[in-house]
Amino acid sequence: MALSLRYSLLLIFLASAAWGTWGVYNYFFDPTLPVVTISGLENDACYAGDIQCGFSGNKTGQLSIWLDGQPLINSFKLNAKEQDHPFTVPTKTITNGKHTIKVELQDGTWRKNKAIIERSFNVDNVPLQGVFVRADADYKVFQGRTLHLQFQVNKEIQDAQINTLSRSFKCFPEAKDSLIYECFIPISCEEMPNEYLLSIVIKDKVGNVLNLDSKFQVVMFPFKKQALHVSSEKVAEEKAISLSGQLLEQELEKLVHNSPSQKLWRGAFCEPIEVARVTCEFGTIRTTKEKGRYMHKGVDVINTPKCVVWAPQDGVVVLKERYEYSGNTVVIDHGMGVLSLFFHLDSFADIKVGQKIAKGNPLGTMGMTGYATGYHLHWEMRVANIQVDPIQWTKPNF
Repeated sequence: MALSLRYSLLLIFLASAAWGTWGVYNYFFDPTLPVVTISGLENDACYAGDIQCGFSGNKTGQLSIWLDGQPLINSFKLNAKEQDHPFTVPTKTITNGKHTIKVELQDGTWRKNKAIIERSFNVDNVPLQGVFVRADADYKVFQGRTLHLQFQVNKEIQDAQINTLSRSFKCFPEAKDSLIYECFIPISCEEMPNEYLLSIVIKDKVGNVLNLDSKFQVVMFPFKKQALHVSSEKVAEEKAISLSGQLLEQELEKLVHNSPSQKLWRGAFCEPIEVARVTCEFGTIRTTKEKGRYMHKGVDVINTPKCVVWAPQDGVVVLKERYEYSGNTVVIDHGMGVLSLFFHLDSFADIKVGQKIAKGNPLGTMGMTGYATGYHLHWEMRVANIQVDPIQWTKPNF
């Protein structure tokens, strides 16, 4: 019994001596840096009110935290039992805008190894406010046209969308860094004339939500009628050398879905040729032997055969191909789901898919490829893949 006790005491002594020796070695020679983490504060995020944060480290030592270079916590001692520490960033006592926090843990070794974390964050304690640019406007829009809405906010926001017509439409700044946001709501030719409600849901970067409610009226438009005949031989010839119209529609759906979430244009659109005459207005109800009765959801314009067709606004060329009905076709993406389409071209200009294009740059020449009886340009616009009257977009007051 006494011998066992002696052995136990000896083992405890040797273990204590070894631990002490290891501790001394670590104190003088440990080169490893502390591992530290911060919770509750994400880099480049935006916050309102006091931010409740947490610090966690894997070593004992001294914790220091600076806010914009000023000490928030100075040389707080962390022991082996308590290596986590909560702290608060008092955003109500600092200015709105960008700030930096720096966290440093210096361990208790002779080397005084340090781990440092820096985070940038934004403070926004300003109440969210917004108002329609035309507060007392009586919003009316014809079938087949576009409703253009604008509202102004008092600060940069995270997101805004308009809910109406059983859909959601994204809003965006009218220009870079502008506090005026806008949205283009396409009204299909088939939309029933009626009064409709709309709600703008605005969210700022700290999660505050503001709703602006209004209403608008869809007005019936007296669409014209037209009979058209394209020879069977022409139709058969185009089908033999072109892609199907169904493939074009599938491609357009993809293009709208992948459209950049930014406005690539500014100001009014221009006409894509020097228009001598409009041969078929937007929304004209056509009757043809080959296609039956349908609505012509573009504008047919003419000038001298093979005259130059140019881009009506800045954007990106996203399609350049030949289809059975539209013939040689070019599509420009102007961003935010706004597309310009040009059909029946005789030839293409030296352009490539993916190429940025400026207002006035050539796209090709006016022709009669595809489902066409003579030289003309079919000019079309789509917003969220709904066809709308492109001429409306050329008006300075639109």
